[in-house]
This record gives sequence, C-alpha cells and structure tokens, in this order.
Amino acid sequence: MALEYKIVPVTAFMQNCTILWCTESMEAAVVDPGGDLPRIEAQLAATGARLTKILLTHGHIDHAGAAAELAENAGVPIEGPQEEERFWIEKLADQSRMFGLPPSRSFEPNRWLDDGDTVTVGREALQVLHCPGHTPGHVVFFHAPSRLAVVGDVLFAGSIGRTDFPRGDHAALIGAIRGKLWPLGDDVDFIPGHGPMSSFGVERASNPFVGDRVSGM
Repeated sequence: MALEYKIVPVTAFMQNCTILWCTESMEAAVVDPGGDLPRIEAQLAATGARLTKILLTHGHIDHAGAAAELAENAGVPIEGPQEEERFWIEKLADQSRMFGLPPSRSFEPNRWLDDGDTVTVGREALQVLHCPGHTPGHVVFFHAPSRLAVVGDVLFAGSIGRTDFPRGDHAALIGAIRGKLWPLGDDVDFIPGHGPMSSFGVERASNPFVGDRVSGM
C-alpha cells in the first residue's frame, strides 16, 4: 500500500491526530495536530517520513490547537478546513482558555478546501468532502485506493458528532453521513476524531444514530 497511517492520541480529549505518509516519496501530512507536539513529532520521526503539510478537518481546539506552531516549526503549509470554519479558528485562543489547555493561536490556512477538492500526500491523492453539521466547515479526507477515510468528528464507532456547539446542525450532519460517506462504500475503514476505528458498513448496520435501521433505508 502506498499510503500508510499512524494514529497519535493527543490532548486531554484523546483526539486522534493522524500521520499519513506516502511510502514511495516518504512525504507525510499530519492531520489534526490538536496538541502534544513533542509526541506528534516523535511519532513522525519514527516513520522516517518528511512532513510536507498539515491537513485539518475542522477548527476545534483539540484538532487544530497546535497547527500554527507545527506549521511554523516545520515550515509547512496548512490545508483545510472549508472556509466556514474561520469562525472557530479565530476563536482558538478563547477555546484554549475555556478548556484549560495550553495557549493556542489563530491562523490563516494556506489553502481553504471545498467539496470535491483534492489534497496530496506525496504521490497519493485524497478526495475532500465537505461534511457540515458538527461544525459548519468540517471536511473529510478519503483515499480511494486504500479504502480509508479520516472523518474527524463527523462519525464515530457507534455514535456521531455533537451538534450542540454554535453553528452546529444535526440535520446537516445526518445528511452528510448518509449522502456523502455511505456512498463511498461499506468496505471503507475510517479513522474518527476520537475512539477506535470502524467501517462504514459496520456503522450502517449497527450505529444507533445513523444506521440503516434508523434511517429506514
């Protein structure tokens, strides 16, 4: 497989920061560096890959809190999320104070992403899907050749993302899961923002919030 991954739980929220790297070019991306940079950097070094960019699913502190610092330290660009997420990124300092986390600062991504865009990790390309609901500008990254998706806080094993935050939208979240994630295929494994991995097929069969039995599909 030309794309490998390593999950690195970070922050008090145990957020699944993900290191993706292309085994041919040995170029890497860090997805959602929420904090604990020494841990992320040590795991990145262990892969032997060279960091070339940061990818963000959304702007919550446990996913984006260390993005500015890592980008500055490594001299790499930040890509994502979708521009509606500016609302949360501008509040990163407030979020860090609210949750008692290390200080964080806002930033301007080098590239905002939209539905249908593509991001690259070395020679590998991942599809971008705009999946609002948990937050307005949340995106998901999908690597078709390896049947792998990095879904942030859209979907979890046995659950779905919260929508009680400002600008959350439960109906939009359900619509994104059913309309954009399920069509990718039951065989797709996904890395959620928290907790264990699962597959779309397992969640369609058993998820009490968005499974087929709930939706009447």
